[in-house]
Amino acid sequence: MKVKRNTLLLACLVWSAAGFNILRIGLMAYPPYLTVVNYLLSVLVFVVFQRFIFGKLVKKHTARIISYLEERHFFLKFFDGKAFAIMAVMMTGGIGLRVSGLAPERFIAVFYTGLGAALLLAGLLFGRNFGKAVFAASSAQNNMEQKGE
Repeated sequence: MKVKRNTLLLACLVWSAAGFNILRIGLMAYPPYLTVVNYLLSVLVFVVFQRFIFGKLVKKHTARIISYLEERHFFLKFFDGKAFAIMAVMMTGGIGLRVSGLAPERFIAVFYTGLGAALLLAGLLFGRNFGKAVFAASSAQNNMEQKGE
């Protein structure tokens, strides 16, 4: 399966769906744990993941995807091996924590809310970058047409 670069960037919006789902799980677990300390911990989780993992990942992969020429690329090429490994570890760890019962419900509420919000934001940033790429390509095409090229 081969896709164009804009489709690759759009495919990354899947992160929004994953982030929404994780955020939903955290928020559903939150009602018994509504305290200022827990809110602050969720914000801390959000900031750490957004600043040190997802924010960097969005910038890195957006730059790489946009650098592709218009030729088609294998659809899994929108991430590198390291990104797929991070996703696999996070998914396995998250599912394992919930299924095993090792993590208390308070942890699920606080951690998943922060993590899900950061993941959702990463997906939205990919979407914003996709919009910018489409707009830039459209503007470049319009400029070429106006110049008669």
